[in-house]
Amino acid sequence: MTGLLSSLSALLPMPGELAGILLLSLFVSGVAILVSMLLGVPAGIFLGLHRFPGRGFLVTLVNTGMGLPPVVVGLFVFLLLARSGPLGSLDLLYTPWAMVLAQVVIATPLVVGITLAAIQGLDARLHLQILSLGASTGQLYWKLVKEARLSLVAALAAGFGSIISEVGAVMMVGGNIKGQTRVMTTAIVLQTRQGEFANAIVLGAILLALALGINWLFTWVQQRQKA
Repeated sequence: MTGLLSSLSALLPMPGELAGILLLSLFVSGVAILVSMLLGVPAGIFLGLHRFPGRGFLVTLVNTGMGLPPVVVGLFVFLLLARSGPLGSLDLLYTPWAMVLAQVVIATPLVVGITLAAIQGLDARLHLQILSLGASTGQLYWKLVKEARLSLVAALAAGFGSIISEVGAVMMVGGNIKGQTRVMTTAIVLQTRQGEFANAIVLGAILLALALGINWLFTWVQQRQKA
């Protein structure tokens, strides 16, 4: 306990650095989950409603992506953004935007998969009833989003939880650069490698409290939607 308190005291004189790490963690994961929801929810609804050649293969890809190792994602994005890679001219490697891209790749399959399951769990006649009332495709999708909103909040929570605590991909494409790409998880790894275990525990506790708070918010939203 004494070690933890002294570690926390050592961190307190640098509130700006700690705040910067926290804000960057929230920014990267927040933007990533927003993009993942914008891409994944429509894709999940589309896969849930339509039958077409190759659909089974796409669903298999989604299911595989839900368990994709983050370090593999990091390698893929690294090769994509490296100077010799297809997107090397954008000069995004070792920037927060590279980290956002990696986290989007991690979270999107989770959002698609949960959305797909939610749509398949609805009454099969619902979308036909909506279309019979003259709804457009956009109106149909919006109605289904409202019907499956509890599952979509779960998709949001699962996706955000998977990326806010991820370290392998962001370490590879971000480089853990102080003041630029250092987030909570990479800071914990750095402190552990340096033998500063008390600091690592404090940072881990802060990250755990952050994740707990955000997931409590998601749970609160779900409960209000049920009411």
